[in-house]
Amino acid sequence: MIFARILDQLVAWSGLYGKRSLLWRLLSESIPEHRGTYLAAIVAMIVVAITTALSAWVMEAIIDAMSNTENRAMVFLVAAAVAGIFILKGLATFAQIVLMARAGNRIVAQKQIQMFQRLLGQSMAFYNTTESSNVLLRITQSAQMVRQVIDTIVTGFVRDVLTLAGLVVVMFYQQPVLSLVCLIVGPAALYGVRLILVRVRTIMSQEMMSMAEIIRVVQETAAGTRVIKTFALEDFMDDRMNSAVRNVEKRANKMIRLEAATKPLMDTITGLAIAAIVVLSTISLFGEAAGTPGQLMSFVTAFLMAYEPAKRLSKMRVSIERGMVGVRMMYDLLDTPRTMVEAPDAQDLPDGPGHLRLEDVHFSYGKDKMAINGVTLDCPAGKTTALVGPSGGGKSTLMNLILRLYDPDSGEIRIDGVDLKQATFASLRRNIAYVGQDTFLFSASIMENLRIARSDATDDEVIDAARVAHADEFIQQLSDGYHTPIGENGSFLSGGQRQRLAIARAVLRRAPILLLDEATSALDSHSEVLVRDALERVTKDVTTIVVAHRLSTVLQADQICYIQDGRAEEVGTLSELLQRKGKFRTLYDQQFAGTQLPEDDPLAAP
Repeated sequence: MIFARILDQLVAWSGLYGKRSLLWRLLSESIPEHRGTYLAAIVAMIVVAITTALSAWVMEAIIDAMSNTENRAMVFLVAAAVAGIFILKGLATFAQIVLMARAGNRIVAQKQIQMFQRLLGQSMAFYNTTESSNVLLRITQSAQMVRQVIDTIVTGFVRDVLTLAGLVVVMFYQQPVLSLVCLIVGPAALYGVRLILVRVRTIMSQEMMSMAEIIRVVQETAAGTRVIKTFALEDFMDDRMNSAVRNVEKRANKMIRLEAATKPLMDTITGLAIAAIVVLSTISLFGEAAGTPGQLMSFVTAFLMAYEPAKRLSKMRVSIERGMVGVRMMYDLLDTPRTMVEAPDAQDLPDGPGHLRLEDVHFSYGKDKMAINGVTLDCPAGKTTALVGPSGGGKSTLMNLILRLYDPDSGEIRIDGVDLKQATFASLRRNIAYVGQDTFLFSASIMENLRIARSDATDDEVIDAARVAHADEFIQQLSDGYHTPIGENGSFLSGGQRQRLAIARAVLRRAPILLLDEATSALDSHSEVLVRDALERVTKDVTTIVVAHRLSTVLQADQICYIQDGRAEEVGTLSELLQRKGKFRTLYDQQFAGTQLPEDDPLAAP
């Protein structure tokens, strides 16, 4: 309760009334959890403030002791006091820095984890509309700005305010009239700072967007090197990077100018105040003497030492405004609703045979056109169902719906009678293995890449899965075998080798349902033969859904579904569809035109 009141006052005193809810949310979420560390840091700051004020106050004793060197006891006492004050101040400063850094680093880590967990809870739709460079900027930069804002507020309202207050007390104690004259001109700095704040918000937002463009260009250069080299786009990419870097540089320079504008403002006020001190210290005001040399030196010391905390406080609003841009970006991501969530009463899928059924499924990526339009399809357990048809017909979309990367707008997809929306994510992932045409591998060893399919698999089980996928033969030829690093996304391997590792992962998964999305489309003839042989072994007695454009890869399927314009136009066995002489037969004739079939082949009949 006490902490809440303190936080409320900090937000109110900061003057950020327009952002009160956002700043309050940041402080109330971050500080209470680490209140022990922050309280210890605040105690250290109080000690720093007190010792700073004492270091100015003791100047009177130093001058007096130096004026009377014959009093040895007083000299040694003053010397001991000075040493003690500065030693205590040094220890307190060390404690403050370490404690603040520890709490701040923990907050950064927590916010980054929270943002990443929010990303993991998003569906494919989120990633289709959000650039990865924007996400990277939020996770890396925003969390750091959160720490900066908290550190600025805590240190500003504790260390700097208390230090300034203590020094002002010393000033008034030693020279009340001179102190009053100095403080009259102080509020002039506040007006100048307010003029700076409006521009800080705009420029910082633009700078963050320019930094996102730099990340975007670097990502595209790394991922699209082949295209850049092939089409001689080096100059084009260089121009993009130069433009982005120049924009960041220009806006960073503007920010520096705005932040630095407070320094000449404070220097001018300080210079005027010191000049006034010099003049007024030689005369008497209202019949009052200027005081002893020790008092005057103590006053001047306190005044000069008050310059730094006053300067930091004058810049605090600017620093907070700059950091709040990142805070806002962070909360924009954290507040993005999860587009893929488990039902409150979600249940594990039963240990069934893997019977898959789609019932009147509709789905659209937007409002313009339905990607899936009323598909009803029954995929028997342990059998292979092939999805064929023209590109853009909806085959891969159906795969994404079965994987529950998206939810259908209407209709149901059931596995062994359970609607996927009512199933837990963990049981759904356990029951489905997937091999796509774009194989993704992690930057790790082959063993680590295969074991992600089943973390409890033994080395022997991993090797057996690789043998089934015809991957063991090339793995054994590598320098470190299964412990060979394969680079980013398997860049050290060929396309066929990467694909066989993907199949080995599916084998190791031991899932009752296997989805194959153009698993052999990008392979050469030799690799395709090996992969196809591996797939035949993998799909035995497994419910398999195959997407293919080349009919030669699906002729052995138990049933074939022709998908066009999001509809299941024709469903049946190969013989049934050929005899029907519909769209599938037309596709078949186009791909096998001129192919001579044996006379005893049932497909040879017209």
